[in-house]
Amino acid sequence: MPKTEPGVSAMDVSVIIVNWNSIAYLDECVASIFEQTRGLNFEVIVVDNASPSGEADLLERRLPNVKVIKSPRNLGFAAANNLGFAESTGEHLLFLNPDTELEGPAINLMLEGARSLPNPGILGCKLLNTDLSVQTSCIQTFPTILNQLLDSDSLRGRWPNCKLWGTGPLVSSTLTPAKVEVISGACMLVRRKVFESVGRFSEDYFMYAEDLDLCYKTQHAGYPNYYLGKATVIHHGGKSTNAEFGTRMKWKSIVRFCEKHRGRPYAFAFRMAMSCAAIVRLAAITIRSLFGDPSKHPKPGQNSLLKWKLILRTLVFPSASPELHRASPEARHKVEVGRI
Repeated sequence: MPKTEPGVSAMDVSVIIVNWNSIAYLDECVASIFEQTRGLNFEVIVVDNASPSGEADLLERRLPNVKVIKSPRNLGFAAANNLGFAESTGEHLLFLNPDTELEGPAINLMLEGARSLPNPGILGCKLLNTDLSVQTSCIQTFPTILNQLLDSDSLRGRWPNCKLWGTGPLVSSTLTPAKVEVISGACMLVRRKVFESVGRFSEDYFMYAEDLDLCYKTQHAGYPNYYLGKATVIHHGGKSTNAEFGTRMKWKSIVRFCEKHRGRPYAFAFRMAMSCAAIVRLAAITIRSLFGDPSKHPKPGQNSLLKWKLILRTLVFPSASPELHRASPEARHKVEVGRI
């Protein structure tokens, strides 16, 4: 049920959480919302995406202050959030992953920014990993051939302020809200009227890239997106994700984003460029594994080798990558609606 503070009347925020087999994290997530949020009238809505083993019924018993919506099938991230939105009443919407925990009054700080900034689109906060290191994926640029070809941890670490990555605000000493292109879907605050005006989440994506798409639509509608470094949320991220399935879905969704917003010729060029990049990286990893120093790299590049093989296979044979609703129950059981 909604939480009403004394002296507060209108519904300020609807917190919408999509759950799929994440109840172990959801308890802590919801608890942090009620513990850290003060002086606001808010509601928490959990959309259960047909979790196995009757998890939705368990949620209703364990979270009496939360409105639980039971979907009879797994709708995916975008459609499930849209379902939660349809049942919400808040002036603002906070789309939050179940594997998150608020650090301090994050919702209050984000709402303060939404009300003080000129005509904002989507607002995001600083996301931290479980070890409290900064999660660099919390802000990004829209994917292009150039920034994806050059994307690597070493380059990002050496030139964090490069506009190709868009992560400069993460290393800035100022806490002033910064305009950015993409806010991570793990934590997105948006005004209700903006969300409605741009057509909600696009259900062209089952999972991944729906946050890219929404940020693209708000920015191109004249609503700039902002990063608020003073608001902090821990995002545990990917604890129950099947890495193989997640990698395939992620890259299929990025290609779909390119095709939708930049046209089929660009999407084809993107696929070919990234396929070539995957081949180069696979060759480099193989050479290092054969001739590298085993004392420095006991198992050189095994995770990277698997990752780039999957990416290459997905880009070259996109139709061979299964959609989630066609995957086996075992594969679905390992996929968390969130980010890998």
